[in-house]
Amino acid sequence: MVKVDLSGASDFFIEGGPDYAAAAEAHRILAGRTGAGSDFTGWLDLPKRMRDGELKSIVAAAQNIRRQGQALLVVGTGGSYLGARAAIELLRTPSHNQMPGETEVYFLGNSLSPDSINELCTVLGDKDFSVNVISKSGGTLEPALGFRVAKSLLERKYGRNTAKKRIYVTTDANKGTLHDYALGEGYEMFTVPDDVGGRFSVLSAVGLLPMAAAGIDVEAVIAAAIDEMSALSVQSPENPAWQYAAARQNLYRGGKSIEILACYEPAFRFMAEWWKQLFGESEGKNGIGIYPASVEFNADLHSMGQYIQDGPRTLMETVVRLRGARTKCQVPFEMGDPDKLNYLAGKEFFDIQEIAANAVRQAHLTGGVPNMTVTAEARDEAGFAALVCFFEMACAISAYISGVNPFNQPGVEEYKKNMFRQLKGE
Repeated sequence: MVKVDLSGASDFFIEGGPDYAAAAEAHRILAGRTGAGSDFTGWLDLPKRMRDGELKSIVAAAQNIRRQGQALLVVGTGGSYLGARAAIELLRTPSHNQMPGETEVYFLGNSLSPDSINELCTVLGDKDFSVNVISKSGGTLEPALGFRVAKSLLERKYGRNTAKKRIYVTTDANKGTLHDYALGEGYEMFTVPDDVGGRFSVLSAVGLLPMAAAGIDVEAVIAAAIDEMSALSVQSPENPAWQYAAARQNLYRGGKSIEILACYEPAFRFMAEWWKQLFGESEGKNGIGIYPASVEFNADLHSMGQYIQDGPRTLMETVVRLRGARTKCQVPFEMGDPDKLNYLAGKEFFDIQEIAANAVRQAHLTGGVPNMTVTAEARDEAGFAALVCFFEMACAISAYISGVNPFNQPGVEEYKKNMFRQLKGE
């Protein structure tokens, strides 16, 4: 289970510290599904539903994708791709597509950049590939146009009938432009649950099919998620989701309006991108909300480090720690000691990283930045599932504490209205 350490934030709390009474009320209405947006709380029992529902079909489809060729092209945007990419980079590697023997996974439909689209088409080149298009309605412009490009590539390469066997659609179970089109074409279909919003959907077919195609053990992910959701259902101040949600809301009331999510593992980068969508879309409403930002340590200590240490004191910092490392790497000894670092020879890089992390924490606390630590046991399927469930639960509770609906995104719809109006020349 994820652990939360608030010791680095306690000196910055106001009004008696985190309001666990507010967290209790928020959790009560979430669990009872009586709060705003309750129609989209299906993620609370999604892992169990997946285990008893589509999971076996997802695994079978992923095996078929791996047999069909070298690559999978995932077409989606926002919650329809961030979770899958986060999982692949964290549980495999950010260099997954360069690793020998792996099914490569590429992403399209999150940009309208012609350069980016054409570069991806060039990278696919002569590779045998399949396509997984993900959209609840099929009406979002970026993935809809991306699917046109992907489908055109497939049909030119394999012919229309064979291309159909390489297209996998994840969409609404009963309705929508993409659903109706996929049904008519006979594509293999998976479900975006009606009661789960995109940013909470990574543990559905939305995330699981690309993850499984990349070789991730999605059955282990779901099994761990079931356990984590059970642990997080406890309504008590001992619940780490309560601790994190109540602490960040207390710090926000004290003027800390920007939260920086940091991790010392470069493979965590897209987990941070997923986290930013989760909290940004869920909490940024009605003129309020903590602004979610992210940094990658150690690299950003040499760029953003100055701002964090010495800029405006509107920051809170949440550091995600992963226990241990998958591999060992020691500092080599060098004859003559030209850089005067032989005193580190033989030491593990992970141990040096731990010392650096402690030093950063001390410096940031001295600089007036409250520091919360979220720890997962390992960089594996269980650790990933635990982080997803923890952040989803904490996000919903935090949003309810602040008085907003965690499950809508009215601001996102505004740009879409303007864009489609202008595209139609209206």
